This record gives sequence, C-alpha cells and structure tokens, in this order.
Amino acid sequence: MKIAIPSEGPDFNSKLGDRLGMSPYLLIVDPESRDFEAVRSPRGSGNGAGMQMVAQIIARQCDVLLAKWCSPTAEKYLSAHGVGIVTGMSGTVAEVLDRFERENLQGHMEKPDVALPAWKMDRRAAMQALQSASRQIMNLLPVMIGVIFLTGLFMAFLSAESLASLFSGGMGWDAFCGACLGSLFAGNPVNSYIIGGQLLEMGISLVAVTAFICSWVSVGIVQLPAEIAALGWKFAALRNASCFVLSMGVSLGIAFFLRFFEV
Repeated sequence: MKIAIPSEGPDFNSKLGDRLGMSPYLLIVDPESRDFEAVRSPRGSGNGAGMQMVAQIIARQCDVLLAKWCSPTAEKYLSAHGVGIVTGMSGTVAEVLDRFERENLQGHMEKPDVALPAWKMDRRAAMQALQSASRQIMNLLPVMIGVIFLTGLFMAFLSAESLASLFSGGMGWDAFCGACLGSLFAGNPVNSYIIGGQLLEMGISLVAVTAFICSWVSVGIVQLPAEIAALGWKFAALRNASCFVLSMGVSLGIAFFLRFFEV
C-alpha cells in the first residue's frame, strides 16, 4: 500500500503542499512501516509540473493521494488509474497521515477503484466567509443605489441638444469634451450608441462621438465611489484616468485613419 502526499519538505515534519504542481516534494509513504521516498517536484517545467507529478504517482503505483486540493484534470487521470483521492487535508505530513488513519479511512485503501469521500467542509469557516461577503454587500448597497439615482438624473435632464452645444469642431477639443461627457455617465452601452447617433445627426464630429462612446463604456465618474469602495482608490483612479486618455487616443486615431483613406 502506498500513499502520495505533496509536501513543502522532504520529511514527515514538513507542511502539506497546497497543490501538486506547486509543492517542492511528493512523499510516497508506506502507512504500515512509515517508510517513504521523497520525490523532487519538477516545478521549473512550468504549467506541466502538476501533470508530471500525477505521472509520478501513477508510475509508483500509489493507491491514495492525500492533498489540500486536487484539480479536476489531475483527479480525472488519477481516478482512471485507480488512485483514490482525499482532499481538504491540512497540517504536516505526519498529521495528515495520522488524521487519515484516525478517521478510519483505511478500509478504502484496499479498494483503490472506489472514489474516496472528499473531506468535510469546515462549517465555521464557511459561515465566516458568508458573513464577510454579506457585510461587503451591505456596505456597497447604499453606494450602488446612489449611482443608479445619479445616472437617472443625468439621463433625464441632459438632452442631446444641450450636449451638442459643447463641441466646436476642433479635433482635440471635441475629443476632450466627448471623453469628459462620456465619463459623467454610466449605464447600458446601447444607450451611448443611441445618443451618439443623435449627435452625429446634429452635425457633431465623429471624433467627439467616438470619444463619448469609448469613455461611456470604460470610464465612470458617477460610479467612482462604488468602484473605490470595492477595489480601492488607487486602482479606481488609475483605471479611470487610463481609460479617459485611451478614449481620446482611440477617437483621434479613428479620425486620422479615416482621413488617410479618404485621401
């Protein structure tokens, strides 16, 4: 009987590895004699390290894998070769072995073709995660309601005619104004296409309309408080500033592209 255990070190006192491909070692253990072999992981081989460890488990004819987590792909190949899998383990290698035997799972060792039950979920940890997620949702809810309310006000009181008065026809100014205008709104991108079509019919330049649509779908000043609350102010500020500049760049690029082909 052989048990495979991914490990952070080459002995029983080592901590259990998080996953096959990222663990430095794979211990092949005889649970009766406690003799073991420490197999060095080929982590330098990139994404294929996990499957190489799976191949090592199969080649050494292991009957059981004890791990913290096992990918569906690895589980598929191991199960197909009669290797039982127990996940959800934690602690040192010695603690994992003792826990495995203490929970009276030895009966499954003699039947490697029978899928071993997954380790029981930690209900306390699950409840803590649920409570944490609920608190985050409740903290964001007032901000999201405010975003919806402000967006409705913008859509109701700013008509296409009033927006058209902002543009002068200069490419740089129109790109800047279009990007600023689109940044003030947040909503379904289809709405930006409708307003953009109306602006084109009123004679607004394609540069302004392109910048408007690009910033509408990528920049959101109105929804900035919600984004800051969820992702942090540094990320939110950098993302919005980058998208604002890119909106202008895209609009000017399209204008030059069309002008080049018109010539």
